[in-house]
Amino acid sequence: MPKNKESTSFLKVFLNTFLLLFTVFIGVVIFMIILSRDLPSLEELQKFNPETISKIISNDKKLLKELYIQKRDVIPLGKMPQNLINAVLSMEDRDFYEHSGIDIKGIIRAIFIDVMTLSTRQGASTITQQLARNMYNTIGFEKTITRKLKELLTAIQIEKTFTKSEIMELYLNSVYFGHGRYGVQSASMYYFGKHAEELSLAEAATIIGMLPAPAYYSPIRHPEKAKIRKKIVLRSMKTVGYITEKQHDIALSNDVIPDTGTINPGLAPYFSEHVRRELEKIDEDLNVNLYQDGLIIHTTLDMEIQSILEEAFNSEIKRNQNILIKEFKKSPKKLKRALARTGFPKDSILTIFENNKPIPLKLKNQFLVQGAAVAIDVKTGKVLGMIGGRQEKEYRDHFNRATQAKRQPGSVFKPFIYLTALEQGYPPTHQLLNQPLVFFIDDTVRWNPQNWDGSTSLLETMRYGLKKSLNLVSVRIVQELITPIQIKMNAEQFGITTKIRPVDAIALGVSEVYPIEITSAYAAIANNGVLNKPQYIERIEDRYGRVIKTFTTESKEVKDEALIYVLRDMMRSVIDDGTGSSLRWKYKFDKSLAGKTGTTNSKADAWFVGYTPRIAIGIWVGLDDPAISLGEKQFGGSAALPIFGKTIKNIYNIKGWDDEGWKMPDDVEEVNICSDTYDLPNRYCPLMKEIYIKDFKPKYKCKQHKDAFDRFKRKS
Repeated sequence: MPKNKESTSFLKVFLNTFLLLFTVFIGVVIFMIILSRDLPSLEELQKFNPETISKIISNDKKLLKELYIQKRDVIPLGKMPQNLINAVLSMEDRDFYEHSGIDIKGIIRAIFIDVMTLSTRQGASTITQQLARNMYNTIGFEKTITRKLKELLTAIQIEKTFTKSEIMELYLNSVYFGHGRYGVQSASMYYFGKHAEELSLAEAATIIGMLPAPAYYSPIRHPEKAKIRKKIVLRSMKTVGYITEKQHDIALSNDVIPDTGTINPGLAPYFSEHVRRELEKIDEDLNVNLYQDGLIIHTTLDMEIQSILEEAFNSEIKRNQNILIKEFKKSPKKLKRALARTGFPKDSILTIFENNKPIPLKLKNQFLVQGAAVAIDVKTGKVLGMIGGRQEKEYRDHFNRATQAKRQPGSVFKPFIYLTALEQGYPPTHQLLNQPLVFFIDDTVRWNPQNWDGSTSLLETMRYGLKKSLNLVSVRIVQELITPIQIKMNAEQFGITTKIRPVDAIALGVSEVYPIEITSAYAAIANNGVLNKPQYIERIEDRYGRVIKTFTTESKEVKDEALIYVLRDMMRSVIDDGTGSSLRWKYKFDKSLAGKTGTTNSKADAWFVGYTPRIAIGIWVGLDDPAISLGEKQFGGSAALPIFGKTIKNIYNIKGWDDEGWKMPDDVEEVNICSDTYDLPNRYCPLMKEIYIKDFKPKYKCKQHKDAFDRFKRKS
């Protein structure tokens, strides 16, 4: 064959081959361009921030609740143990610090195996490629050639954008470890109840061993499989030279036992859930995502006070539960009436009682004693403690009785009655008849109020009526001295937002209130008439500690300090010599204290709300079904007051608070008066002291005592 023909043929072959290769190259380039259209840009890569847990914490830095969609808690690489990093390097990417995001040898090996087996089972993803897949869902998770190419392109971009240390940090904070946990910190806390930096070699190997299939190698669900994976990781680390033979053997023999209960993130559940709901009202205004942005929500809750409150609440609620069960056992009629609402067999509930088993869900409203408790800083309005219902796991629900339950307050509403009378110029010594009254509401309905103990007497002072919680005295105040509408207006000024009905029965506290609001109102009385709206959140920070928003309470003066001082002094009599006196003789609390017991007529609601110069605490006890009585002798002083008594005493003991007392205002005066007539005394009168607003103190001298023997003449 002539040489020119040979050279022509060679040229054609070369040209055709070149054109073919060029066409393939152009095709690959076009294909890669098409693939890269939906991949993240360099700018997007730089902005990448994995979703992280938002945390609600107490004012003493205790974790109360975590908010998240994916359970992810980001920590810096410097807080990750070296053994953990070495474990992931040995198992996932030994050449991580040498390659530029792509392991060429691994890709060739994977392609060869996949071609030979006609499958896509063999992987060759570097840590950077895995991060690419974790970071962006546009890449996809199916094992296809297209996905691999997307991973490769994104990995190259990631290597251009981040340092190796940053890539490792992002990877270990974003990788999935099963049970809804993303990142090594979240996994460490869940599986071992400790921070990632505290992980032992054996624990680190166990966590990294889960990576190929977290559900399959979970040390909780499949401990034996997890143990095998731990062995493989340790052997790999020893082979690479990350650990010695001795370290390998010690870690291998160290049995790893998951401990998911060491750290309990569910402290103060009713409070933290209330905070979450409050945050959802403002998250759009703040332009934050509660469940993805890794926020730190600093709250007002004092976990020390919360723990004291919970301890007292839990023990006393169980005591009240036992009393109710005894009532049901001895009263078949009461038991039948309660069961009529449920259709539950009588024998079954009695068996539950006898064997001390949990109350079934369908019977909780009628048979489970519930309660609520709120502790408020009187000077700031900050909520220091909150319980919204039963604390036991089997009884805990999402209904916060402290903030959502509207219950009749009974006698804890009476301070508004007496306040209104004082405001109209009637002093604590004003007397009213402690005798029954009959009201005809219509032609067929008659209202005949009685004192809680059925007692009667003649004239009694307003101070005595309040301290002994005499219903007949408060009813006469409403009938003779003031009007229901005046009381309603005063209650609203003190922050009561529920509907207060201005009827005669307002004297007995028949209109429902929220426990949080009545406690806040009492806190205003403790705070010289300055009402602070309850505050739950101190500030919100982003994941880097930058303050997004600071919260302050809304404050306003609702009543004159002198008026409040006289009312508060009358409420101190409740503690010193009235229905709350057991706080002195039984609970040995000797600091400045005022408050009020409360019980509704049917004994469905038992209350005690009290306060010192520093803290106000409100307690409610009852059943969710208000038609069910707590028991014949379950008054506020016996069912609710013990919770307050134990709580207030322990708070002052543990906190070491001093007794600040309340300073008497200039326009209030302590006056010597005749203890019989309550007028200014003459030389023959028996004496007592009383406090008055100066404008309303007694003006006339006693005319009853005319000589030194007069008091004895009257007694003979």
